[in-house]
Amino acid sequence: MKFIDLHCDTASRIFYEKLNLNHKKCKVNIENLKRGENLGQVFAFFIEKESIEDPYDEFIKLYNSFTQEISKNKREIEIVRNTAELKNAEKSGKIGAFLSIEEGEVIKGDIQKLRTVYDMGIRIITITWNYQNSLGYPNAGYTYRNKGLTRKGVEVIEECEALGIIPDVSHLSDAGFYDLIRICKKPFIASHSNARAITEHPRNLDDNMIKLLAEKGGVMGINFCSDFLGNESVSSIEEMICHIKHIRNIGGIDVLALGSDFDGIHNEVEIENASEFNKLYLVLKQNDFKEAEIEKIFYKNVLRVFEENFK
Repeated sequence: MKFIDLHCDTASRIFYEKLNLNHKKCKVNIENLKRGENLGQVFAFFIEKESIEDPYDEFIKLYNSFTQEISKNKREIEIVRNTAELKNAEKSGKIGAFLSIEEGEVIKGDIQKLRTVYDMGIRIITITWNYQNSLGYPNAGYTYRNKGLTRKGVEVIEECEALGIIPDVSHLSDAGFYDLIRICKKPFIASHSNARAITEHPRNLDDNMIKLLAEKGGVMGINFCSDFLGNESVSSIEEMICHIKHIRNIGGIDVLALGSDFDGIHNEVEIENASEFNKLYLVLKQNDFKEAEIEKIFYKNVLRVFEENFK
C-alpha cells in the first residue's frame, strides 16, 4: 500500500556523511522508496544548534546539498509544495519530497526569514529540538514541561498558519503543545511521536494531548525509535501495533499517521527501511484493522491535513 512518511533525517545524513539518495546506507533512498510504494516523503533538515555557529547558515548548506541531490535524480523524485503537486508527481511516476525544518531556531524568530524558507519550499517546521530557543521550550526530559511558547513563538505560529506552514510539536514541551491547541485554527502535527501511556517518555503524547490533537484535526506519526516504542533493542511491529491501537482508542483512527524517523535512529527496526512498510500493513490486517482504516494511517489522514494547510 502507498504511504506518506512524516519524518526522516536522510537529508542531514546525506550532507554530514557525504552520501546520496541512492546510497545503500540510507534507510530512505530512491530504491527503497519506490519498492515501498512511497507516495510522499517528508525530508527534515535537522539542525543541532548547540554544535554550530549559525542555525540559518547551516540550514542553507543542508538545503543546497539536498536540492542538488534531488536535481541529480529528477526523473525519479521531485520537491512538492502542496497536494496538487504531489498528485502530479504520482501521475508522473515520481516520489514527492516535502521539506521540513527540525529546529525552529533556524529562522531566529524572524518573520521575514520564515517567509524566505517558505518560498524555498519548507512546509513543516518542528518548533524546537532538544534545546530552548527563541520560539519555545523542548520536551527533553521534563525540565521545561510547564514552559510554553515565547511571545515571538506565538507570532511565528500565527504567521505559519497564514503562509501555509504546518507547525510540528514533536520535541516541544507539554505547555507549548497546549499553546498551539489554543492558538492554531488549522490542524497541526506531531510528526514523529508515540503514546506516553504505553511508553513513558516526554517525547510521546499523553492521552489528553492525543484527544485534543484529534479534535483539532491533526495527526501524529508513529515513530520507529525504540526509546519511544518500548525500549527493546529491536523496534518491533508488535510494539507499533500496541501504540496504534491505544491511539485509535483515545483519539480515533483519523489522528494516526506514520513518522518513521529513519536515518535519525540507530537501533534495529523490524521494518528495516522505507521499502518494508508493507510489513506493518500486513500485521494491521491480522489485527482486524479494516482496509479503509489502514489507508487513513498510511496516507489519507496526512493528505487531509496537508490539504487544509498547504496552498
